Formats: sequence, structure tokens, C-alpha cells
Amino acid sequence: MTMSGLWIGQVALAALMNVAFAFAVGAALLAAWLAKDAQAKVAPARPAWLRAQRSMQTAAIVLVLADLGWLLYASASMGGVSLPAALGVVPTVLAQTHAGYAWAVAFGGAVLLLLTSLASHAGALRNALLWLAVIAVAAGKASLGHAADAGTLSPAVGLQTLHVLAGTVWGGLVLAAGLAVLPALGASVARGVLIRTATQVSNMSFAAVVFVLLTGIFNAVRGSGGTFAAIEHTTWGHVLTLKLALVALALVLGGLNRFSALPRLRRTASTMDAHTFANLLHLEALLIIGVFAAAAALADSVPGFISLG
Repeated sequence: MTMSGLWIGQVALAALMNVAFAFAVGAALLAAWLAKDAQAKVAPARPAWLRAQRSMQTAAIVLVLADLGWLLYASASMGGVSLPAALGVVPTVLAQTHAGYAWAVAFGGAVLLLLTSLASHAGALRNALLWLAVIAVAAGKASLGHAADAGTLSPAVGLQTLHVLAGTVWGGLVLAAGLAVLPALGASVARGVLIRTATQVSNMSFAAVVFVLLTGIFNAVRGSGGTFAAIEHTTWGHVLTLKLALVALALVLGGLNRFSALPRLRRTASTMDAHTFANLLHLEALLIIGVFAAAAALADSVPGFISLG
């Protein structure tokens, strides 16, 4: 792995793609959960629902733009040319490389996600297209990583797609709820909606974390070749260690919320306990951003077992 300007730009854009995709998915889930309580214009849940809707749209726009930027950097890197000259390489990358095919799937999903987020009316068709878009983005992102080394339709790519989906749901709920939506439920009249939404966030995040850990173990074993030396002595292993440390810290904060702050909030419905839950979620969201950044660097690093030869 060479720490060139192109590599740094590519990884930074990949991290932005991870964050934007997760934010859009988390906001979509929160918007769906809040929709019933937000029907009346004066409903306490309506500001949070509107914020979830706008967050989903904004994140989808950022995802599309980050995808385009990533393609330009990747084309410059693969073509061995400068960034301005990469525009001439893009058609070749799209038409003749696996990375180009995988990017096209992810980008198509991102565009569909944006279009569905802008739809004025929610319905069965819109929801089906939205989650089809989410799966397409996850599958494309999985195929851009090292899992595709085993084949485009390999079990490794399928498992990595599940890993991306689970991580996106967990991280997206934490990001969207902690940074955008739950702060709009701070008023005492919205306390019931806050408790109900916080419970949904906690339950869904817990289920997603289970899948993240199970699929993550498989990916770590595959990338290390089953040896700790690949983790101890390679850049890939060091980045993986950083990612695991950030995940562990996020899990500690999530555990404090789930097993301490949330039960207390249910009992008291007090403003202080609501702030405690929101503050822990906010800190967890900051850690999740770090996890997504580390994941982007990991996907663009040579796997540990290859580095060891």
C-alpha cells in the first residue's frame, strides 16, 4: 500500500460514501417509524420526522457525489495518471474492469436511493424500490472490496454484502438518531415518542450488531489467513486493530445505553435521563464515523496474508 495523495483521496471518499450511505439508511428507518406519529402538523413527532426525511435526502445526494468523486480518484490510480487526466480513463475503467462493474451497481443503487428519497408519497412500491436500492449499494460496495477476489458471485461476496448491510443499519441508526433525529424530540411533550423511538433504535441496532460481529469474524479470518502474524506485522492488521478498537468502544457506549440509560429513561421519563441517552448516542455516532473511516482504509489495503507472502 502506497500512501499517495490519490490513495488518501480515494480512501477519504470511500469513508464519506460509507457514512452517507449509512446515514441515509438510518434516516429512512427512523422516518418510517415516526411516520404514524407525525401525521398531524402539530404532532410532537413531526419535527423529528421531517428531519429524518431531509437527512435521508441530503445523505443520498452526498452519496451520489462521493461515488462520482471516488470513481475519478480510482480511475487516476488505476490508469497511473493525474487527477485531471483521469476523466479520459473513466470509460475504460467502467467498461473493462471489475471495479468499474461493481461501482456501476453501487452507483445505480445510490441514484435509485436518491430518487426514492425525493418521492413525495410513501407507498409499497416506493418502499420496495428504496430497499432494492439499499441492497444494490451494499452489493456493489461488497464487490469493490477484497471479497470479490474469490469471485463475483462467491459466498465471500454474499457474506460481505450481509456485513455491509448489517453495519450500515447499525451505524446508520446511531448516526441519524444521535446527530439529527432524536435531538428534535427533546421537548417534554415528545417524551413518549422519544422513548418508543429510542427502544426501536436500540433493538434494531442490537440485532444488526450480532450480524456485524459474526460476519466480521469471518472476514478477519479470511483476510489474515488464519494467522495472528498477519494482524501483528502488516498495515492491514494494524488498520483492522484500530477498527476493532473503535467498534469495541462503540459497543460499550451502546451497551450503556441499552442496559442502563434506556431502562432508567423508561422508568422516569425525566429530561436528565433523556439527555443521558442522547449524549451517549451522540458519542457512539462519533465513534461510528471512525469505524467507517477505518473500514474504508481496510478495503483499500492489501490483506494481511498477502502481505506476509
